[in-house]
Amino acid sequence: MRVGCLILSILFVSLCAIASESVIYTTDLDKQRFGQYIDYIQTKERTPQAVLMATADFFLTVPYVASTLEKEPEGLVVNLRELDCTTFVETVLSLSKTVLDGEPTFESFCINLQLFRYRHGIIDGYTSRLHYTTDWIYDNSLKGLIKDITQQIGGEALPVSVSFMSENPDKYKSLKGDSLRIEKMATIEQSINKRSYYYIPKERIDALRNGIQEGDMIAFVTSIKGLDVSHVGLAKWKDGELTFIHASSSHKKVIVEPRTLHQYAEAIKSNKGIIVVRPVFSEN
Repeated sequence: MRVGCLILSILFVSLCAIASESVIYTTDLDKQRFGQYIDYIQTKERTPQAVLMATADFFLTVPYVASTLEKEPEGLVVNLRELDCTTFVETVLSLSKTVLDGEPTFESFCINLQLFRYRHGIIDGYTSRLHYTTDWIYDNSLKGLIKDITQQIGGEALPVSVSFMSENPDKYKSLKGDSLRIEKMATIEQSINKRSYYYIPKERIDALRNGIQEGDMIAFVTSIKGLDVSHVGLAKWKDGELTFIHASSSHKKVIVEPRTLHQYAEAIKSNKGIIVVRPVFSEN
């Protein structure tokens, strides 16, 4: 890989009403990759679901890399070369919205990515990022970008008690030794825990699978103490079976999961079931 092309550039740009001056971490390769994506998507069907799935397919085999968002000061990280499970989903949703809105520019993509990733779409330090998936779902539902359909398709009540970040600050570079941030994160966790949530237990996934469409976001609920969700991906129907596309830490790249959604969930001892979230797009 050419080192010169990967020199990090920090840009200050106007992001309209979302933020007047935000730091963006990106590279020339990411902008080139965005251009390649726009050329690619122009050849695809333009319904919301078709755009979403074609966008997900565009990233197949892209390397899995964790912790790409950990920058100081907090800013919008635009990395189309390396993805983890969360940044994969955020990137696919943001690119799809950019195309379907009819404004396929890099600047519009940045606006949309920030909108999905940050509370109220505003960057205001580390704790403004939507770290917990249930908080991400809540905030993006309020923005009208997604709809949690879990209860609608047969899900049952899910007690949530997140505390992992405030109780384990040494595991997070931006929290370690920062008592004010830890306190703020604890307050956010308390707010998350007061809301109502639903999930589909893993033993019921097959029975309720027909309520899940291609492109729905699948969030895997975990029994790990203090956490809500351990993994996310996008639903895909293949040969009559329901699976999903995700950035896999075990395969070290973005893949179409070879197992069914039910088989994958059953194979993870700490997995309790799934939350199903449907993207909301308007056709231009």
